[in-house]
Amino acid sequence: MLAALRGISVVVDAADRVVHASDSAREMGLVRSGRVAPMGLLAAVREARTHPERRERELFLPRSSLGIGTRAVLVRVVPLPEERWLMLVEDRTETRRVEEIRRDFVANVSHELKTPIGAMALLAEALLDAADDPEAVRRFAGHIQQESGRLSDLVHEIIELSRLQGEDSLHRAVRVELDDLVAEAVDVSRASAAAVNIELVHGGRPGLAVRGDRRQLVMALRNLIDNAIHYSPAHTRVAVGVRRAGAVAEIAVTDQGIGIPATDLGRIFERFYRVDPARSRATGGTGLGLSIVKHVAANHGGEVTVWSVEGAGSTFTLRLPVDPASGPTAIGRWPIVAHATSYPLTTGAWPVDQREEGADR
Repeated sequence: MLAALRGISVVVDAADRVVHASDSAREMGLVRSGRVAPMGLLAAVREARTHPERRERELFLPRSSLGIGTRAVLVRVVPLPEERWLMLVEDRTETRRVEEIRRDFVANVSHELKTPIGAMALLAEALLDAADDPEAVRRFAGHIQQESGRLSDLVHEIIELSRLQGEDSLHRAVRVELDDLVAEAVDVSRASAAAVNIELVHGGRPGLAVRGDRRQLVMALRNLIDNAIHYSPAHTRVAVGVRRAGAVAEIAVTDQGIGIPATDLGRIFERFYRVDPARSRATGGTGLGLSIVKHVAANHGGEVTVWSVEGAGSTFTLRLPVDPASGPTAIGRWPIVAHATSYPLTTGAWPVDQREEGADR
């Protein structure tokens, strides 16, 4: 009967030992070494034994070994003979994700699209009024072109963000070499860095790899690099460094830019949140780049963190579970970026300090 069940099932005895588990339960990491792994799931079984009215509940279980990100599941606990208990687990993560996509898309459209559309309507009206003034026509036409480009970028990023929320990158994961990933992202951004006289360098621990969607990871890293370039003054340096910290691969993007006020750090990854709206308009920012990075990291069972001091630069760190085939932990070499202040190592990110070029870190 249990083999015929199409869902996720686990049977435990009175001592919480697993008597039976479906393949899908093991794949999700619900059972390890003959025991129920997530404590929340085990607590649901124990509670159901003494409270029959609580034999169905919704839980949020960790998605990865990093404990980052959650999977929404509905758990039904059914008593069986011989003091055994059947857990039927329904994964509701995808259903919740679709609901969030629909709700967020409507909110995003109403919040942001009306701004460039309204601007274009006003500019078109001004263009009609200035039909006899060639100089004014050129000026208003240029503004319309600028707003239409902004509108195009905004639509593209809203669609991209919605797609990210609707995908599970680990379902089609491939091995992604971080050396190649960083080199590709840096090469694409090098021209924009050179245009504003910013030096773009990279280095760190070679030979690391993660598993995931290569296109998404390149997009996330490019967003971090472009963000660092846009908010850095000319004749400074942006560095991309790679290292391994236990089971985690870290890619850090460090700049010597304007930094982020402490009051804004908690909201920096929110959709459409801008620390400096005027600066974002000047650089063509949509306010979605860091939110996209956050979703890419979550899709890969990781996270993105930030360290910043206003006036002293910022470090954004993409942290992802390392591919076990990458081998043991090792120390790499880092590109050099100087910060004006000391850096708290407890944050999980790490700029490179003013050591001798090529020094071990």
